[in-house]
Amino acid sequence: MTELLNYLQQVFVDQFNLWVVFGFVAQAMFTARFLVQWIASERARKSVVPVAFWLFSMVGGALLLAYAIHRRDPVFIIGQATGLLIYSRNLYLIGAERKRVVAEAQPVEVPHARN
Repeated sequence: MTELLNYLQQVFVDQFNLWVVFGFVAQAMFTARFLVQWIASERARKSVVPVAFWLFSMVGGALLLAYAIHRRDPVFIIGQATGLLIYSRNLYLIGAERKRVVAEAQPVEVPHARN
């Protein structure tokens, strides 16, 4: 039992600093995406992935990548960096789709024939 208490002391108290706070904030941002997705799906009564999910993914992933770089954790660095590529691509595809929809909604001017 003493070993467990010593471990918990070291992990949660002794090494507590600003970087640990940063890591917790980063993890909270990353976790918020699941809450956003869950709420959107419940409201729509079907599975929905809103843009906010991808935005929280980007912000949370970028913050976690910074934290992983600080911790010098290669597994965490590769995982978060790869995720950022996927989140970026999804946001790009969403933006391209929105541009397409706007372009299609624009009225087309037809020149009038003069008599």
